Amino acid sequence: MAKLVSAAVIGSFLLSVLLTWIVRRWALRTGFVDRPGGHKSHGTPVALGGGIAIFIGATLPLIAGSLAARLIDPANPPAWLPAFIQPHLEGMGSKLVTLLSIFAGALVLHVLGLIDDRKPLGPGIKLVIQTLVALAVVVLCKIRAIEAMGPIISITATVFWIVFIINAFNFLDNMDGLSAGVAAIAASIFACSATQTGQIFVPIMAWVLVGTLLGFLMFNFAPASVFMGDAGSMVVGYLLSILTILTTFYDPEQGLAPVGVLVPLIVLAVPLYDVISVTIHRLRAGESPFRGDQRHFSHRLVRRGMSVRAAVCTIYLATGATGISAIIVPRVDWSFAMLLFAQCCFVVLMIAILEHAPATTNTDKRESQE
Repeated sequence: MAKLVSAAVIGSFLLSVLLTWIVRRWALRTGFVDRPGGHKSHGTPVALGGGIAIFIGATLPLIAGSLAARLIDPANPPAWLPAFIQPHLEGMGSKLVTLLSIFAGALVLHVLGLIDDRKPLGPGIKLVIQTLVALAVVVLCKIRAIEAMGPIISITATVFWIVFIINAFNFLDNMDGLSAGVAAIAASIFACSATQTGQIFVPIMAWVLVGTLLGFLMFNFAPASVFMGDAGSMVVGYLLSILTILTTFYDPEQGLAPVGVLVPLIVLAVPLYDVISVTIHRLRAGESPFRGDQRHFSHRLVRRGMSVRAAVCTIYLATGATGISAIIVPRVDWSFAMLLFAQCCFVVLMIAILEHAPATTNTDKRESQE
């Protein structure tokens, strides 16, 4: 499994680096750039189209691998095929239809994002299409959460969850390297959680996404030379939501307790906090929650005196701090799980206090030293 994971991460990383470099050059040459102005903080035009590299990097290796596995006879694999892949040929080939179905939804969101990146669309049309994509995946592909609650509740909750996470990472894409880095951390944790239950398809899908995002971050970490745009952020949020649904968090036969359903909430606590807090701020100001501004908590950390890199790394650490403990949640009892959930809440509250603390001036610092 370790060799398979290494191949997934390294292969998708290298592909993503190459694709991002190509897309960036193409975007600058064709004028597909994000120009400064309004609530945007960058001072010069920055290439768009990073979402193209993310979409291809996250989908092509999996589809190509699954298709190749279907064409190869597991009983008589070719000599050039690495030995660590041969035991997984049949399983990889059986997932082709599932992958194509999932990535069809990602393609729709990707095209929608490209259109929006070129000429901004209203939030209404994007929300409708996001909902239709989520509904199609849930109804046609039967990718659902909490199925024990019955079909109506399961379908409704799953559609809401997918749309919510899509927009959470769309909202989080407000500072260089932020959305991609947080998503990579979250995907790594989901991969580890799925591996514990003996799953192979979900961890590999997650590790391919991790490698893709890390490759993109080579160009997107502050100061960014390329942005993912909505074409990337919506795809990232969509794929993460699918991973949370496909990962087994509750299975009595494997000793996984019902409290495991809290894992996605714990792992994604930071982006969930951002979308909820910024929505409240905008509504209080009498503005649309979908209108872009600099009320995100990353911006508020910068206004407290942090650099962009420091604010982004602080949020990375917060995501890791809340997410790592989630790996063991399905295997503990409710009382221990509540302690871990409380720890997650304390980390988020610490960020909330930090971002709302009054900025310290130089005069205040001198007076405190005296």
